[in-house]
Amino acid sequence: MSGHSKWSTIKRKKGALDAKRGKIFTKLAREIQVAARVGGGDPDANPRLRLALSAASAANMPKDNQERAIRKGLGELDDGTTVEEVRYEGRGPAGVAFVLECMTDNRNRTVSELRHLLSKAGGELGTGGSATYMFDRRGVVVLPRSAGDEDAVLERALEVGADELEDDGDAWVVLCDPGDLAQVQQGLSDLSPEAAEIRWIPKPEYVVELTGEAAEQVAKIWAKLDDHDDVQQVYTNAQLPPEVLEAHGP
Repeated sequence: MSGHSKWSTIKRKKGALDAKRGKIFTKLAREIQVAARVGGGDPDANPRLRLALSAASAANMPKDNQERAIRKGLGELDDGTTVEEVRYEGRGPAGVAFVLECMTDNRNRTVSELRHLLSKAGGELGTGGSATYMFDRRGVVVLPRSAGDEDAVLERALEVGADELEDDGDAWVVLCDPGDLAQVQQGLSDLSPEAAEIRWIPKPEYVVELTGEAAEQVAKIWAKLDDHDDVQQVYTNAQLPPEVLEAHGP
């Protein structure tokens, strides 16, 4: 029986990992699709598509999937659906703010489901601007610590158009204007960037530090929002203990 139980556990874990990988690929494909539709199918001439393909490759998304998403975005593969970008803002437990970057083929469904999730957690979906004023929209390039010491990395970052460097403990985080992200990523390509994306970063004066039950509640709704099929990215001004995020977060 113990062997059977162990195998069942392994199958459950593998199933969970496969499901998560499938969701990640779906979200990456949607970003590639929209990027291609908006800016064309040539990554060299479309910085957003270049970033999306870079993220897809980092996640080991098959090339066939990437190319199919590009063709779909260009209208070469028509399945009768159109994916559009939409942003929602809201409040969660303890009054923390959430910014949700979504891609959906049915706005009514998405807004209804997100409203329900937040409401069940004691929060609410807000109007446009109700949360984003607490954040800055920034381009972010993450570099490994092996890229160099702080002074050397900062000098390189400034040379290629970035304007700030943060020490994240395990990595260097280069910040820039969103419009300069592709240029900064390209300029730092020899330092092996681990990620390059545009993020909503909470302003220091609006960061909410939570512990205990409140932190767990926020971590749980964060995980549910992140798991939603139409949600590409979740941003919050909550700062939670690492062990709470590990146990309950996305």
